[in-house]
Amino acid sequence: MNKTSRIKMSDVARLSGVSVSTVSRALSDSSLIPEQLKQKIREIAEENGYVVNAAARNLRLQTTKTIGLVLPLGHEENQKITDPFLLEMIGCLADEVFNKGYDLLLSKNPHPKEGWLKRLIASQRFDGLLVIGQSDQHDALNQIATSYAPMVVWGENMKGQHYCTVGVDNFIGGQLATEHLLSRGRSKILFLGPPNVPEAESRYNGYSSAMKKAGKKPMRIDSHFGFNDAREAVQNLIKSKQKFDAIFCASDVIAQGAMSVLTEDNIAIPDKVAVCGYDDVSIAKSLNPPLTTIHQDLSLGAKFMVDLLFQRLNGDQTSSAIMPARLITRQST
Repeated sequence: MNKTSRIKMSDVARLSGVSVSTVSRALSDSSLIPEQLKQKIREIAEENGYVVNAAARNLRLQTTKTIGLVLPLGHEENQKITDPFLLEMIGCLADEVFNKGYDLLLSKNPHPKEGWLKRLIASQRFDGLLVIGQSDQHDALNQIATSYAPMVVWGENMKGQHYCTVGVDNFIGGQLATEHLLSRGRSKILFLGPPNVPEAESRYNGYSSAMKKAGKKPMRIDSHFGFNDAREAVQNLIKSKQKFDAIFCASDVIAQGAMSVLTEDNIAIPDKVAVCGYDDVSIAKSLNPPLTTIHQDLSLGAKFMVDLLFQRLNGDQTSSAIMPARLITRQST
């Protein structure tokens, strides 16, 4: 073939001595075509510079070969994708999606307006949807799930929800963290985290349950998930002269912010104040001192999410998955 001309599928068929439909099936890796013939057709196509028109193929097959990944941040409009938890979660999900032969379309929605999810799905830019966190969008997710099946959400398993979730048992995680701090002789334990976020609320409920069981008063300090927000919350806490000897943080990033302020104010960790985080992202073990935290297996969680999504794409009904929480003890407690 003339390498300057654009080769067509019919040209590959002629050179291979087969029909156009056979070439199409071979390049789509159809099991109907013998492996030896598929290999021959692929080699001829490659030698002559033939490239499959993916857009046309997908249109014909009524698929985008793309999975949507959305971050609804109604509660955290300033949260960056560079947040360590989000980075690790997105990375794990991307690997799982790519292993399925699909591309990933990332969408961040810091100001979700009514109908945003319906409009996103109606754009038909993806075959299925992964969602990281419910944020304050539980009602929107619940409503769309009644008519849109291929969606899986990383988050808290909530009573009466219609959508499929994958997540760690956050209530037990909150209990484990608090019981650990109590076992270290701490009695004035604060909870530091955002209000009205399902996962954080469940972590607080686990903390509160453990505190009440031990005859201690729960104390909650509001903080967004950001490093600077946590710093400001702890700075204000210290200025208020409130007594505390431990902080259970709703995320490792919050813990990092809290620890930075304690260190600057010469409040020894853990001698004066013990700190426990949540997530066990990569920064946890490199903080000074290394951070005690609740481990969330993001790699396993991502695998569950993608596997469940593809089951739903195939028309299967799936249940939600709840993974166990695990305490990782390090020097911050």
